[in-house]
Amino acid sequence: MPFLGSFLSEEQFQCSICLDIFDNPVSTPCGHSFCMACIGHYWQGVKLCQCPLCKENFKKKPELHVNRTLREITEQFKQMKGDPGACGGNEWEGLQSSRMDERPLKQRQLSGDLLVEMKRRFLKPFHAKGECLNDSHTLVIERNDCESTQPQELVRSVSLRRYTLSGAANARKVPRCSKHHHKLELFCKSDGEFVCSECGETDHQSHQIISAEKEWLNSKTQIAITETQIQEMIEQRLSKVEEIKCSLTEIKVAAERETQGSIRVFGALLRSIERSQTELLEVIEMCRRSVEHQAEGMLRELDLEVTELRKRSAALAKLAKIDDCISGLRSYSDLNSPLPEKNWAGVSVKCDLETKAIYSSACQLLEHFREELQKLPEICLSTLTNQSPVKPQPKVKKIQDYAVDVILDPSTAHSRIILSDDKKKVWCGEKHQHVSNNPERFSRVVCALGQEGFTGGRHYWEVEVGDKTDWDLGVVSHSINKKGKITLSPSNGCWILSLRDKTSYAFRTEPSTPLPLSLKPQKIGVFVDYEKGQVSFYNVEANMHIYTFTDSFSEAIYPFFSPCTNKSGKNDGPLTITPVLVIH
Repeated sequence: MPFLGSFLSEEQFQCSICLDIFDNPVSTPCGHSFCMACIGHYWQGVKLCQCPLCKENFKKKPELHVNRTLREITEQFKQMKGDPGACGGNEWEGLQSSRMDERPLKQRQLSGDLLVEMKRRFLKPFHAKGECLNDSHTLVIERNDCESTQPQELVRSVSLRRYTLSGAANARKVPRCSKHHHKLELFCKSDGEFVCSECGETDHQSHQIISAEKEWLNSKTQIAITETQIQEMIEQRLSKVEEIKCSLTEIKVAAERETQGSIRVFGALLRSIERSQTELLEVIEMCRRSVEHQAEGMLRELDLEVTELRKRSAALAKLAKIDDCISGLRSYSDLNSPLPEKNWAGVSVKCDLETKAIYSSACQLLEHFREELQKLPEICLSTLTNQSPVKPQPKVKKIQDYAVDVILDPSTAHSRIILSDDKKKVWCGEKHQHVSNNPERFSRVVCALGQEGFTGGRHYWEVEVGDKTDWDLGVVSHSINKKGKITLSPSNGCWILSLRDKTSYAFRTEPSTPLPLSLKPQKIGVFVDYEKGQVSFYNVEANMHIYTFTDSFSEAIYPFFSPCTNKSGKNDGPLTITPVLVIH
């Protein structure tokens, strides 16, 4: 029913991994539910599957199926959330009044119609007190004013012969009391069992006793009401079936429309690309041929000049060997013609394929189709939304939307802790520093806290851990022991994720909860939901959920940062609080 939506909240339909409303919810064997994509991504590449919430291990990876009931409830919740005024005030008042009219009759109360029917079916006349004229038989008709009848009066009334709409009551075989051997004609509402008249006077004297037949009549009335409610539920579910079938039909039409649109767009894109490719190849070929033709002309001209120069060189060499000056001068005058004056030094063959314009045209074409492809899903989605009864849902916040600016508090830092000037980096130094011994400073644990604590709401921040071999991150309560040895566990007000020896990830409980991670995170996201008592850790770069611990907070909690000791330079890298990239 629409008015039931007021009793539901968004948190009841959120996946504890992505903190979004369920999308194709599935349930693990331990009973917890997650989005199918979230739990599949969480289990991807791991050897041992375990529940992200209770950490129950499964020897074999469970075969998960969509929880259809939860998905239907989630979809109904989305619809109610999108249209909260589905049931107006007048309709609710009418529904209440109709329910009031359908309330069952009170105990020991018969409806007026039933009384009229009993009078019609009995043939003998009645006197004023409702007794038959035949003294051996008495009809007992109990009305609303009989509610105060005592057990003795009931015994006296049922001792006489009674009639029902189907005939004499004593005509049927009535079970007898095993103790007194009287007929079980009374019903004790206090104990919920059938009794005889003598049991009513002895063992059930102070109990609420009613005639068994009257109780059965009241039960029949309640049965009729229940049947009416069942029929209403059947009608509601049949209506929902038709609604879902209509939605499936509309989705099928929208899918066909989008398929046709995508085929059209991609077909035009492929044809345009093929046409551009053909044009590009033609231009390249034409340019190549033009350059070849030009080069061939140059080569022919050069060959002619080389041949002519070689002939003249041979003739001059032969002339130089003549001793007769007269014949030599005559021959020299014939060979003394001007040499070719063309300067070939600046001549070259350049390859300008003139493809720049084609490439530019292709880029414009691709940009045009990119815009078309971006419009295509919006058009199809708009068409589907306009036709479907399912209304678009408001945007659900992601954990990045709860990002806070965490700054380290120098007054809490251990004497070996070094902070950057902007109080965003923390690492462990080689020696102890001269610092004041205030009550908030840690004396044994190499760590520091954030300046601002949380007493409610949701908060998220990210810490770059890099290639450090050891570190601790999380939140701690304000009353944590700062002057002695600390056991990092939820029972001591510490909710901490740790790394030891480069590969051993664990959540600090007693004993620690090992976390087998296939991907080594370089940046850790920490999310706190104070009201839910949840502390979650994420691999930011891989967009993977690591672990969520649920507890209850009773005081302010503070971000906790421990770079651990530097191990002679092997773990000297800092923990860096980085800005959160909010993706919409």
